[in-house]
Amino acid sequence: MTGRPRVWALLAHAALTQLITFVLRPAMSYRALELEVPASWLGLLSGTFALVPLVLALPAGHVVDRIGERRVMVAGSLLMCAAGAVLLSLGGSVPGLLAGSVVLGTAHLGAVVAQQALVANTSGSGRMDTAFGYYTFAASLGQAAGPGLIVLFGGSQAIPDTTPIFQGATAIAVVLFALSFAVGSGGAPRRPETAERVGVRTLLRLPGLGRALFTSCVVLAAVDISLVYLPALGAERDIASGLIGALLVLRAAASMVSRLFLGRLAARLGRRRLLVLSVLMSAAGLAVAAAPVPAWLLATAVTAAGFGLGVGQPLTMSWLAESAPTGTRGLAMSLRLTGNRAGQVVVPGAVGLVAAGLGAAGVLFVTAVGLAWTGFLARKLSVDRPPQD
Repeated sequence: MTGRPRVWALLAHAALTQLITFVLRPAMSYRALELEVPASWLGLLSGTFALVPLVLALPAGHVVDRIGERRVMVAGSLLMCAAGAVLLSLGGSVPGLLAGSVVLGTAHLGAVVAQQALVANTSGSGRMDTAFGYYTFAASLGQAAGPGLIVLFGGSQAIPDTTPIFQGATAIAVVLFALSFAVGSGGAPRRPETAERVGVRTLLRLPGLGRALFTSCVVLAAVDISLVYLPALGAERDIASGLIGALLVLRAAASMVSRLFLGRLAARLGRRRLLVLSVLMSAAGLAVAAAPVPAWLLATAVTAAGFGLGVGQPLTMSWLAESAPTGTRGLAMSLRLTGNRAGQVVVPGAVGLVAAGLGAAGVLFVTAVGLAWTGFLARKLSVDRPPQD
């Protein structure tokens, strides 16, 4: 990535985008619990976040390739402000929470697909792992800071007062909107005809793409499930919301560490081996977290899961960015996001059925089993980059 001030603006934009998202989503879960929504419905609330973006992801990628990253970032940031307004005005009812979740998911899509395309379009092929590692590190920084607001406002209450959280997130969204204008666009000329000629079918023929997309969507779904069901686990076991918020901070902080050193880890271990080991580590961590363990072991397990969950997204991003033809990287990033959103819609809803009988702990354990199976399948992925000249 070139242009240091613009790089910092992009990283700050990524951090604030995730901060807003990762404080509003668990806050919506707490508001739903306050409204006495059954635990099995929390999966539906999580799924609505990805519902509209699932339809809009590919068109968003085409738009980024045509008009540039910054304009799409501005639109996504404006929708972040709208999501906060919806939750403040209508969040006292289940339909209002669902509407706020849909708007938030659409806003997140616009901001993130533009950010990822900008990283891909301004980084050299030999620097993709490092560039996406730094980008996702900034995202993890926001993910860690977001739940920190729950610690600040929640205190020792099992279910915190969510109105101040909604207000703070909306104020931050206004800052995000202003910051969007400081972020540049990719230096490469726009070539819409390239995207038209290549298209989604050509991208889908890339060797190993299917397994890479599957791994990416399962890992992201696991992040979502931990974000939604750790608060539910705390409510079931009467764990203070402040401690649950601290666990979410630990999970995100561990992801930050793995992403900060992603380039070095990938160079030492190779992408495929690193991906398999990280997915298995996250599976083990969530399995332990599902068990009735003491607080120190729960914190250790969540930290291990966070470290593993931090690797899958940037590795698949950098591999896809290197593999996609120039001029279609916005489309390529949106294709990955489409697979992720599909997983976010289907997986939480499916595990929500498990929650009806086994509770939050059962959901976390089933998620761990799914991650272990994904790690097993990832052994055959061909994501290691070719030797550089």
